[in-house]
Amino acid sequence: MGKPLFKIRENGKYGFMDAIGDVVIEPQYVMAEDFYNGFSRVRLNDRMVPLDSQGRLLMRQLFNYVGLFEEHLAKVKLVQKWGYIDERGRLAIPVQFTDAGYFSNGLAPAAISGKYGFINPDGEFFIEPRFDWAGEFRNGLAPATKNEVSGYIDLSGEFVIPPLFDECMAFQEEVAVVVRQDRWGLINKNGKLLLRPQFDLLDNYANGEFFDGMAVVVVNDHYGFINKKGEVVIPPQFDFAGDFGEGLALVEVNGRFGYIDKKGNIAIEPQYEDAGVFSDGLAQVKTGNFWGFMDTEGKIAIPPIFDAVLPFRDGLAWVSQQDRWAYVNRWGDVVWREQF
Repeated sequence: MGKPLFKIRENGKYGFMDAIGDVVIEPQYVMAEDFYNGFSRVRLNDRMVPLDSQGRLLMRQLFNYVGLFEEHLAKVKLVQKWGYIDERGRLAIPVQFTDAGYFSNGLAPAAISGKYGFINPDGEFFIEPRFDWAGEFRNGLAPATKNEVSGYIDLSGEFVIPPLFDECMAFQEEVAVVVRQDRWGLINKNGKLLLRPQFDLLDNYANGEFFDGMAVVVVNDHYGFINKKGEVVIPPQFDFAGDFGEGLALVEVNGRFGYIDKKGNIAIEPQYEDAGVFSDGLAQVKTGNFWGFMDTEGKIAIPPIFDAVLPFRDGLAWVSQQDRWAYVNRWGDVVWREQF
């Protein structure tokens, strides 16, 4: 991958800078997304258009929707049908599908007339469309639904984990989330149920998504953690919990936020009004009405002087003071600041 780029704002328009604060793409767009797999998406004439790291727009054809690039292809929608473009904006797979997913393991789920199969990068069906739904392949297995029940198929297109569930999600390395009666559990690649479905599915929450080898679980509004063996290693006991990062997870106790380690021990006492996930060795914390950053030892590394902050990424963090954007490095030095 190329050098990281960071979104900046000047006079209400958005562009991008590099990690030392040099402007690479001049602010000129009314809306822009962060870069992912070498591309951003920017708004142009009420459409989102891919933008590469050189500032070039992929505008050979405008679509109603352009997805993210995965394995060098992005799904696109034109009226009611889907196809794929390559990284130069050329239509690599003609618009023809009633639904389409992202490429993973060299294949993408795609539907014709409501039936799902899997296509290769040439747009040919590697697995014929015969499923009611299908998700992305991960580690050689993909979730698929037939006759209102879901299981997992291999590259032959046959079920190797029988369809016994209401819903199945894509594998996360060796484990995957399965759902019965609106409760989720875990299964491994051999089809062994590591954890029977027992945890409530929460709206707008990463149900069963693992970070740093741990996933949040909720029982009776109390938060705990499981590992990838399906073991409840930290019993639900906290008022809230965030994802693990760099060996620590955010927890809320009596309205205050601190951090625990992977054994459930308090590593940093709950004392902050709000806080975030650790990345690049620092986490955002709120004291009074202002945000700063703390290291993994619980020491304030950047004083709380900002109105808003985001986690560190590639050595920099976005911060805002009086609605003025800036980026700081891990020592608190301002690398770039929005000019009024």
